[in-house]
Amino acid sequence: MTTIYSFSAQTLHGDHEDLSRYRGQVLLVVNVASQCGFTPQYQGLESLYREYHERGFSVLGFPCDQFGHQEPGSAQEIANFCSSNYEISFPMFDKIEVNGPGAHPLFAWLKGEKSGVLGTRAIKWNFTKFLVGRDGRVLQRYGSTTKPDALRNDIEEALNVQAASPETT
Repeated sequence: MTTIYSFSAQTLHGDHEDLSRYRGQVLLVVNVASQCGFTPQYQGLESLYREYHERGFSVLGFPCDQFGHQEPGSAQEIANFCSSNYEISFPMFDKIEVNGPGAHPLFAWLKGEKSGVLGTRAIKWNFTKFLVGRDGRVLQRYGSTTKPDALRNDIEEALNVQAASPETT
């Protein structure tokens, strides 16, 4: 069975990272952008990360430029923006595509696990969020308009579930 631990991605700093390093954590995977109307959600995402990180929670940010060219910057520009404007401390990855033939395998899998409104698979805009349980499986998908603060109950519930025995994926 495929879980999030089967995937890897490149960080904003150019390092290859296996997502298996997050085994046993609750994860919120988000496609982000620096010039979007939803960009202020970075503040709420950072707040969630800081509040729950010690309990085994992480936010994973994936910049994407597929929606209105709202993430045009380089990896360094994205890192600088996130640091200087929102003091982002959660893991940020290199810019990816989330839809189409060039979609990152992680997002192809996430979309297949939880569809959006009316059963749609495609991601409609920046700041779509996927909540992943300690077992590496997708628990929930949230649209761009869902503010990070609205996820607290779901995150708390997921954090209270013990991790399943480690899988070999």
